[in-house]
Amino acid sequence: MRAFRIGFLTVALAAFGLAATDNELIDTIRVKLTQDVDVNGGALDVTVKEGIVTLRGPVRSDKAKKKAEKIAGKVKGVKKVVNETTVSPNTL
Repeated sequence: MRAFRIGFLTVALAAFGLAATDNELIDTIRVKLTQDVDVNGGALDVTVKEGIVTLRGPVRSDKAKKKAEKIAGKVKGVKKVVNETTVSPNTL
């Protein structure tokens, strides 16, 4: 529930044109990745430095890898996504 509230607040701030901090970007991206059925991003590590997002950890398929990058890249305030996820079909 905490992640949803933080993510909602960050999305709300972004809607009003207020710049998101790196920590707010992390929270928003984590929520979005976790909610996506293809990505199932609960196991992914998300770091952000000055708007540059790095994704690490296992994903089930190439489709999930590409989708994780796309989801993170669509978040307002993200300048670039570095996708270091690894495809591991046995990932839950």
